[in-house]
Amino acid sequence: MRVSALPLKQQALLRSSPTRAPPCRLYSAYPPNARLNVPIDYGSHPLLHHSSSSLQSSSFFPKSSSSTRLNLFQAINSALTHALRSDDSTLIFGEDVAFGGVFRCSMNLAPEFGSERVFNTPLSEQGIAGFAIGCAAQGMKPIAEIQFADYVYPAFDQLVNEAAKWRYREGATGGNIGGLVIRMPCGSVGHGALYHSQSPESLFTHIPGIRVVMPRSPAQAKGLLLASIACNDPVIFLEPKMLYRAAVEQVPTEAYEIPLSQAEVVKEGKDVTIVSYGHPLYLCSSAIAAIEKDLGISVELLDLRTLYPWDRETVLQSVQKTGRAVVVHESMINAGVGAEVAATIQEGAFLKLEAPVQRVGGWATHMGLIFERFNIPDVTSAFCNHSAMLKANTKKGIYDAIKRTVEY
Repeated sequence: MRVSALPLKQQALLRSSPTRAPPCRLYSAYPPNARLNVPIDYGSHPLLHHSSSSLQSSSFFPKSSSSTRLNLFQAINSALTHALRSDDSTLIFGEDVAFGGVFRCSMNLAPEFGSERVFNTPLSEQGIAGFAIGCAAQGMKPIAEIQFADYVYPAFDQLVNEAAKWRYREGATGGNIGGLVIRMPCGSVGHGALYHSQSPESLFTHIPGIRVVMPRSPAQAKGLLLASIACNDPVIFLEPKMLYRAAVEQVPTEAYEIPLSQAEVVKEGKDVTIVSYGHPLYLCSSAIAAIEKDLGISVELLDLRTLYPWDRETVLQSVQKTGRAVVVHESMINAGVGAEVAATIQEGAFLKLEAPVQRVGGWATHMGLIFERFNIPDVTSAFCNHSAMLKANTKKGIYDAIKRTVEY
């Protein structure tokens, strides 16, 4: 509750004064009467499979399986349940996971599989990662949860200097720590501020020996998580927490795997390629719908899905066809995934480019509570006409970046 230090009489005078400042929003909500920056309608969004027939039209899902409507955390739970049932060496642990976890991803697993396979750990991310590495080295399949990606940094040494190097050090012995998966919620949720809004994926994409995965939807999450558990490399599995309850779609009931390091052409187009992953794909889709109507162009949309090692071939084939590219991610623009993608496009498709590769990402600053929406990409930017911002090539709206590259 806000308490004013002014006496009540003075407060009344201020309220009645005709010169007082107009009311303002003290949080980063959607502006009134906006045309482009509007709330995402997940209930009808084309990125989600709202019917069984839509699901079966995709080559990544089993054709004969029945399906059920699940949100993202339920799809994660479904994958974890299958992993525990199909292999007795599978373990799930982390802070509060026996109670279902903060986002309910491990709900009902401890009662079914017991406290020896699903259990809580102390609040020690370094300990969680180190214990998971030891379990995997002994042939188990540990699925460890870091409660928020913002807290993974104490575990960074274990993941970089131990997990990532394990297979390399084993050499010809064939030893690996496959089955090791580190799950963590990531990204903005609207009110996470400094310690519950970070997107640290680019830090891990610099490390050979670790795979980095981020799904965009419930059906994608289930298949990618099961593929990560089956992988012979340790996997960092990042889950956009904005989507845990918002994204709901048909998900196959049986187990299936979506190949790692294989991007998906979500929407075909011929004039410009948009490369993204995770939650920003929904904003990209909204920007594409608007700009195709406004400019009469055709935009291709790619979902990387695996951020490292990522699918260079699919990206380069698309850009060689369209001649233009925009890379979008929520994480900070500096040294982000987009920088690597843009450099690869420049090296592999330079003679086909009709315009410089555009990057759209978060500001290179910490996440302020009331400015969270302004920190990360949106369909269009409130500051799209600010010359300093354009020169800096930092945070822009997706619509603005597409328009700029098409009109170059």
